[in-house]
Amino acid sequence: MQQIRQDTSVRPTSIRYITTAYAMVLAIIMYLDRVCISQAAPAMTHDLGLTRVQMGWALSAFAWAYALFEVPGGWLGDRIGPRRVLMRIVLWWSFFTAATGWVWNATSLVVTRALFGAGEAGCFPNLTRVFTTWLPVGERERAQGMLWLAARWSGAFTPLFVAYVLDLISWRRTFEIFGLAGVAWAIAWYWWYRDDPRTHPGINEAELALLPGADQSARATDVPWGRIARSVSVWMLCLQYACLSYGWYFYITWLPTYLREARGTSLKFGALLASLPLLLGGLGCMVAAYLIPRLARSSGSIVLARRIVAIVGFVGASAAVLAFTRVSDPVRAMLLLGLAGFFNDFVMPAAWAGCMDIGGRYSGTVSGTMNMVGNIGGALSPLIVGYILTWNPGNWALTFYVSSAIYLMGAVCWLLIDAHTPLETAQGS
Repeated sequence: MQQIRQDTSVRPTSIRYITTAYAMVLAIIMYLDRVCISQAAPAMTHDLGLTRVQMGWALSAFAWAYALFEVPGGWLGDRIGPRRVLMRIVLWWSFFTAATGWVWNATSLVVTRALFGAGEAGCFPNLTRVFTTWLPVGERERAQGMLWLAARWSGAFTPLFVAYVLDLISWRRTFEIFGLAGVAWAIAWYWWYRDDPRTHPGINEAELALLPGADQSARATDVPWGRIARSVSVWMLCLQYACLSYGWYFYITWLPTYLREARGTSLKFGALLASLPLLLGGLGCMVAAYLIPRLARSSGSIVLARRIVAIVGFVGASAAVLAFTRVSDPVRAMLLLGLAGFFNDFVMPAAWAGCMDIGGRYSGTVSGTMNMVGNIGGALSPLIVGYILTWNPGNWALTFYVSSAIYLMGAVCWLLIDAHTPLETAQGS
């Protein structure tokens, strides 16, 4: 390694950027498969004869299974490597994406979406493990920002895309076609990616010298569960992500229905408006990823920089959701909800880069833990909305008041988070 550092005449290869591009493409496919159901929900409800509560359970079944399998998925990536884990789980969820088009009643839909969620659960923890191994510390916020930009923009454009697809084919055939994209990605990924950058045939020693080192690519067989369980920062990261996911899940589940019923929009216009929170959320990811390193340099503390950006995100989202309920014009109202999406995703680079720094070679497990608890909050969101609307027909405003209050709880969590110090060196953990 000494010789590598002294040789400055060799230009580093860019294999780590191709790795990031693979991650971004997978995020696009993942959200294409996930968000499709929100636009197809009205047709599915009609064809299958579902009630609001049944559709609420179907929408939340994904999130419950997603939450349940987060930690096993992240742990498995730490233990055997994300190359094999991602190939397998992408094939799994692609099959159940297609199988969503084969359901025949409420029970089959709930089971299928739960199995779909179990597959998607390991995606982001394993991509976080990939980034921990393949990226220098200084590139982590930017990579997480790009990853979530891809995810959110995929979610943003999916409703409109699905609306046009549904004009051509049935919702059943739509799910079948969407399942094929993941199969192609899984094959390409397994052929190209390596868990240890040193074994990749395309990388040179100059680029290897930029990467974290062999200790970060080593497989973890001794996950420090006790340290994770005793870490205040890990607990608060989990709770803030539950608050974040609760508000955000509305955008990919009930929002299209809300726009048609409460705002009177057409299918395609509603799909266009429904894309705003995700579209602006992607921009929020990039803006936060740009700001955090600069705030860290000016303040001398990456912990403070991440805390400031995350708190601004939570408070901004809460205020925007509350203001949304006061505006009657659907376009101006949705611009405010889009702003809520922007501030919602302000939090994402800080939270996920924090998992990378805290977890180190256990980052798959730590990020899986955060995402597990986060998606429990997400799972509760569509279910609670379904019950609110059943008990108080037409009272959509109450759902937004609840969301605004929960966002503020997330801001409080960040006052207690050290989103940088690794578990292996943290005191008192």
